[in-house]
Amino acid sequence: MTFKIIPTVLAAALAFSTAAFADEAIRFVPEKYPIGMLNQGDTKHIVLQGANITDKEIVLENVFGQGNGMSNFKYPNKIPAKGTVKIEFDFNSSEMEGQINPVVVLVDTTGKPYLANMDGIVKVPFVFSEKLFDAGYYAKGEKREWSFYIWETDKKARPDIALEAESAKQFSVSAKPVMLNVDKFDKITEGGKVPGLKVTLSTKGLSREGWELKQKSIRKIVSFKSKKYPKATPDVLIVGFWK
Repeated sequence: MTFKIIPTVLAAALAFSTAAFADEAIRFVPEKYPIGMLNQGDTKHIVLQGANITDKEIVLENVFGQGNGMSNFKYPNKIPAKGTVKIEFDFNSSEMEGQINPVVVLVDTTGKPYLANMDGIVKVPFVFSEKLFDAGYYAKGEKREWSFYIWETDKKARPDIALEAESAKQFSVSAKPVMLNVDKFDKITEGGKVPGLKVTLSTKGLSREGWELKQKSIRKIVSFKSKKYPKATPDVLIVGFWK
């Protein structure tokens, strides 16, 4: 969905904003930009519109996203007193899911930040019964194994997943087709009507190199891929502590 704001509507909204939010120099309309619903991995071009509601020119030094997924920013160097401003950028929803609240930060040459808030929802194609697994106290070369269920969000087809090449260096998976009862998320059982997979994730030895040598906590992201949903970025997290 594309949102268009005509000048008269923008002017009226900003007039109200000036009275209601006099302490904020830059006001955006709408106050919270509605990204809408995106499929995981989609890219959307976003245009934020607002104005400098003060009597002084604002000179911008930088504009950036707070968080992942925002790139290719276009913005003016100067915002005239009582003048309008347009910020454009690309938003990519890879590695996101559910409710999202991205923030764009504008910084002027005095170091003062101004925020533009957004919200939206990222729809994922797969549901994991668990996404966080504990390796416990772990020594090099030890085996670990975890089991969980995966099904498609629409509950119609069986998932097609495989390990990404990088994750396959340390992990392996086996998957058994099952029919699931997912009515209660905290109590997933087999024997239902939803086609899914019982996945067993295992490792014969976790690696420890680079920055990992400087800390004892373990944090491994295990990434999966899908031919049916090539833009999706499903993953699980392995945590633990080196002995």
